[in-house]
Amino acid sequence: MGTEKQMIIIREAIESDVPQIREVFLAVYGKDYSHPQYYDPKLLKKMVFAEDTLLLVAKDTDKKKIMGTASVLLEMGAHADLVGEFGRLAVHPDARGMGIGKLLMEGRLERIRNRLQLAIVDCRVAHPVAQKIAASHGFATVGFLPMKLLLAKRESLLLMVQYFGEAFKLRRNNPRVIPEVYHLAALAMQNCGLECDAVVDDETSAYPYDNDFELDELTTKGYTTLLHFQRGRVRNREIFGPIRLHYGLFKLRAQQSNYLLAYTDGQITGAIGFTIDEVEKSARIFELIALTHRPIRFLLTEFERHCREQWDIEYLEVDINAHAPQMQRTLLELGYFPAAYIPAMVFHRVERLDGIRMVRLLVPADTSGIELIPEARPIAEMILQHFVERQINPQIAEAIPKIALFNGLNSGQVKLLASRCTLQSYSPQEQIFTQGKLGEEAYLLLNGAIDICCGDPPACVGNISVGECLGEMSLLTQAPHSATATAQTQVDVAVLKHSDINELARLRPDIGVIIYHNLAQGLGQKLKRSIEH
Repeated sequence: MGTEKQMIIIREAIESDVPQIREVFLAVYGKDYSHPQYYDPKLLKKMVFAEDTLLLVAKDTDKKKIMGTASVLLEMGAHADLVGEFGRLAVHPDARGMGIGKLLMEGRLERIRNRLQLAIVDCRVAHPVAQKIAASHGFATVGFLPMKLLLAKRESLLLMVQYFGEAFKLRRNNPRVIPEVYHLAALAMQNCGLECDAVVDDETSAYPYDNDFELDELTTKGYTTLLHFQRGRVRNREIFGPIRLHYGLFKLRAQQSNYLLAYTDGQITGAIGFTIDEVEKSARIFELIALTHRPIRFLLTEFERHCREQWDIEYLEVDINAHAPQMQRTLLELGYFPAAYIPAMVFHRVERLDGIRMVRLLVPADTSGIELIPEARPIAEMILQHFVERQINPQIAEAIPKIALFNGLNSGQVKLLASRCTLQSYSPQEQIFTQGKLGEEAYLLLNGAIDICCGDPPACVGNISVGECLGEMSLLTQAPHSATATAQTQVDVAVLKHSDINELARLRPDIGVIIYHNLAQGLGQKLKRSIEH
């Protein structure tokens, strides 16, 4: 350790450090920081004395000035036993380059190593310094949380973990995951030094939608009833979170937590628990309690609607049991995507269960300003690609009711298929595809008119109407196009690649059956028109 570094000592914070800790966060983040507790002297003082929080400072002994700070939340409540969350590490701009970040990380690990089985750290991706520090101290990448943090604008975070003690010996093996989760699970397990033992479940369907319920917020009236439901279903917990109903109404309210209740004929049948962060414009589901499966999808749907229409929420997340494929499938159909896979995340009864963090963005995903260390790129790029590709173009979304290919799909299936489509425009007389050439795409006509010609010399044999598909013969048979398609007017089409249809049919056979049925039916109708013509 050099001379400069010898002037720095790492110790636990004391009450007199509070003003300088606040100054460090103001110097690093300005007034944009999304966690106000680091600016509030009373809340900082509470962190100094709290038994469930470790707050460290890096102090320059010569200047008698605090140059950096870092924390660990040691108690994650019902989310997981023996799990700690490494809070934001901040180093004063005047002290950068002195190795203070590294010293603070070492100080945290030294103090928690015998107290935790799992440590979790969220690293900003606007710059890679925190990622490098975490990776060099044994943290492995298991996820990428797009647009989670709100500063001057929304930023993404890299999720990294490290295990201690008996964590993996207590892990329950062979989690059951849907196909859309498997590749993430395999990468995360590999990064953590585990063999991938996940079992792919491509048969379990989502919870059905039933809207025969009334909705209300939790009051003291429904509290006891929900506790009775919860006690009966605790063995099959599908959603994990840092809070539980049995904490009591006072503590729930103090932590900005609430429940939406589903009623049938005046009787409570289920509830969804969630926290709202108005500063970050984010929400998190931490519990779902139901007497039967009937209200589950209704509650999830209503929660999202409230987030979007009433609470101005931009980011939603929920942690799912990796042994609960039905909930994984349901959330996927509702627009959530797997963003992290955390082995041995939750201690439940006598074993540790893997967890899947699923995220729903209510704003477009932004890929700008992201810097990643090399070992984090495979997971981060895979996750971000899912979010970017699955955003539905507004023009395509508006035209969905007119498109025959979507006939027979439910709302969740429609979202998955529509998110695979891209928008393309053609000018009058511009060729969309040519007879005799191989095609890898199908085209769904959104507006305009298209002529279909074949032969030599070419002769018009028909035209395509709005909502119809073209190019499906080449798509289905992988043979060259049997005709030429030319834009008669200005044309907008939704483009669906052959590879995307194949992947979707493989991952979701229920969707694949309907797609191929609709493609064949549409082709038959056009052939019939061609013969009549």
